[in-house]
Amino acid sequence: MYPVKLTQSHFPAQTDEPVLERTVPDALRAAAREFANAVALVEAGPDGTTGRSWTFNALLEDTEKLALALASRFAPGERVAIWAPNIPEWVMFEFAAGMAGLTVVTVNPAYQPKELRYVLTQSRAAGLFLTREFRGNPMAEIAREAAREIPYLRHIVDLQDAEALHARGDRTVDLPTVGPGDAAMIQYTSGTTGFPKGAVLHHQALVNNSRHSINRMGARPGDNYLNVMPLFHIAGCGIGVMGTIQAGTRQILMNRFDPNGAMTLLERERINIFCGVPTMLTAMLEAHARNPRDTSALRVVMSGGAMVPPPLVKRIQENFGCDFEIVFGQTEGTLLAQSRHTDSFADVSETVGQPLPHIEIAIRDVATGRATDIGEQGEICARSYANMLGYNDNPEATTAAIDADGWLHTGDLGTLDSRGYLHITGRVKDMIIRGGENLFPAEIENVLLEHPGVAEVSVVGVPDPHWGEIAVCFLRAAGTMPTREELIVHLRKQLAAQKTPAHWIALESFPLTGSGKIQKFVLRDRFIAGEFPDRL
Repeated sequence: MYPVKLTQSHFPAQTDEPVLERTVPDALRAAAREFANAVALVEAGPDGTTGRSWTFNALLEDTEKLALALASRFAPGERVAIWAPNIPEWVMFEFAAGMAGLTVVTVNPAYQPKELRYVLTQSRAAGLFLTREFRGNPMAEIAREAAREIPYLRHIVDLQDAEALHARGDRTVDLPTVGPGDAAMIQYTSGTTGFPKGAVLHHQALVNNSRHSINRMGARPGDNYLNVMPLFHIAGCGIGVMGTIQAGTRQILMNRFDPNGAMTLLERERINIFCGVPTMLTAMLEAHARNPRDTSALRVVMSGGAMVPPPLVKRIQENFGCDFEIVFGQTEGTLLAQSRHTDSFADVSETVGQPLPHIEIAIRDVATGRATDIGEQGEICARSYANMLGYNDNPEATTAAIDADGWLHTGDLGTLDSRGYLHITGRVKDMIIRGGENLFPAEIENVLLEHPGVAEVSVVGVPDPHWGEIAVCFLRAAGTMPTREELIVHLRKQLAAQKTPAHWIALESFPLTGSGKIQKFVLRDRFIAGEFPDRL
């Protein structure tokens, strides 16, 4: 724990770990020198079977071959999109594109034609590297149709066709000099509140931020890390790829998450470190209850991307016999804060820990912009080397997100305590104004998740002619669904009556982003459209 004693909600950047002047390919080259013949990457299927594997040296060798092929087809600075699930070629592509001076555009493999066209057009991608299909999504067919409308998309390449992937173009092969501050990746935001914007991330941010995070998890050379997070997301391609490479950790890359397959891998591969969103962890606990596995090798489970309720933290610790950490971040600023395995249960379950090295955090009053007093709620703002370069071709949105002093306005609400531990209390845009009073969904959701009959919950605001807005609660049961009356009694024991949702709707599943976050805007729109006539 950083020994700080704050008197205002402003956490100064800590410099206990260095920020290296390295690019993404520099990190792989350094790892190959240090860990050489140790296993770096293993592919795994959703059923828990494993396939091909690469040592650090072999991964570098195959990556360099791919980089030369890319450099023969694309000029430095061009954008190349990758549209695929978690396959080893994705990992090689991440490093190879960096070597060739290209910017990787990450695309969710679940995207449909409209979404794909938007990302390819908005990013001005000159190439699209894909798999033929994924989970029934006919990706190759969709890509052919999209290409007819995008004249500057020159190449569509099947990642799993080795000959096509390594084909040479007519450019002179000469790998360029790439700098740490150069653009490495464009990631499109998760889209929990609307259509995504493309955040342009640089090499130095991806390299250092992932290293700081995995170091806080206590990763060691030779550890086994199960990577189930989608590679188009910062947790997958950042911590899961860049972090493990730099730590000398063996990455088992799961093609598609399946709770039973993940539990098989936890046991057979003696997994030491695992990262998954709360929905994944809940599913794995359910699979473990049906078929208990040996998880004795597991030291740390980390989660984030959504609220992690205290009962889930406790169940993970008790059922898997491991420590728990939580991480907080966003695409635009990468990873901002993370707890430690030495933190108390209260700190792990109620906060997201202290900021990562070189991350400056301030809580600012939404109306005045001033730093709040300790414990006073405001918008979480971050300033660091890891902030995005900006939104792709969207200067207005960039200016709105990063102010003149370099502060990234995250749109998240929170508080800081005097020790610098960060508490997340909600989203600025999620705030519900009911009759002039502010309601914060996260506060209501936290209390409801303490009910043993509630597995998942999401509270959203919808228009109301009398109150302006009212709260609607969507929930998934853990077993038998509680009654409306039971839920209201449980809620009012801890919160004022006006914070009680006006409507309660039971769901079997939630609409999720590709990174596992609940899409609140989808729930809100569907409610307004009258899709939920049956209510508790």
